[in-house]
Amino acid sequence: MEGRSTLIAAALAVLLLSPMTLWAQAYPSKPVRVVIPWPAGGGIDSAGRVVMQKLSEALGQQFVIDNRPGAAGTIGASVVARSPGDGYTLMVHSTTHVGNASFYRKLPYETLKDFVPVALLCSQPGALVVHPSLPVKSVKEFIALARRQPRQILYSSAGNGSTYHLSMALLTSMTGIEIVHVPYKGGPPAVTSLLAGETQAILATIAVVRAHIPHKLRPLAVASANRVELYPGLPTIAEAGVPGYEMSPWIGVFAPAGTPRNILGQLNAEINKSLRLSDVAQNLSSQALEPWSSSIEEFEVQLKADYAKYAKLVKLTGARIE
Repeated sequence: MEGRSTLIAAALAVLLLSPMTLWAQAYPSKPVRVVIPWPAGGGIDSAGRVVMQKLSEALGQQFVIDNRPGAAGTIGASVVARSPGDGYTLMVHSTTHVGNASFYRKLPYETLKDFVPVALLCSQPGALVVHPSLPVKSVKEFIALARRQPRQILYSSAGNGSTYHLSMALLTSMTGIEIVHVPYKGGPPAVTSLLAGETQAILATIAVVRAHIPHKLRPLAVASANRVELYPGLPTIAEAGVPGYEMSPWIGVFAPAGTPRNILGQLNAEINKSLRLSDVAQNLSSQALEPWSSSIEEFEVQLKADYAKYAKLVKLTGARIE
């Protein structure tokens, strides 16, 4: 009788524990929606698709891309902020996500409270590039010319508060030069103006300008902390005469607040595995994107640091939307 009671007790214990165990092992048990708050075909969309395809293959469920572009990514982010934190809604976004917190006076969500970081995907290296008519071949020469001719050099950007705008604002604040900002509605028209000679400089992601280097545009330096694989001979802006300068925009994956930690950990591990695959690395590199593996904690540190950094830059430029 005692043995039978012991067996019954053991069976009950297994039954009580098994739902949690099975639930943890079963994720994902249905398709996962991945909101990308940018149009299809761009760098963020491309990076998200290549990695999510690998997650689908590894975890046996579809990770379905849902493009929700508009308002610098805030429309799609709003959708994710209102979604349940159950692991079945994710978001692929960029550094713009933290910049928006300062750029917009009012948002329908709280950037650091309504989302949790899952994993970084890649960095988006930028470069200081000039029109060949500008008589400079280095960062030092660019700064010297700007000092001799204050407010004579025009630089284009993808719009007020864009990464292009803030990256150049950081450079001007660190060097004391005065150059004139000409905002456009997006990266392509900003580059078009530079190609036409309407502006003389830009600090843009390499992905946007690389097709025109070196025949139509002259690169002076990269904006990231380290040199980039595509242009190993090109110095960083810090190396080229502005110590401490660094702008390293990234693309990463987020989930709604409240998403279970074990699911976040599982996703982080699988994403990092995918980034180590040669075909994924080659795909990203071909788009001038550099794979960037991270733990959840490392991404969180990066997120908070950039939140503070972009807040200062937005205040410096005075670029805000009501």
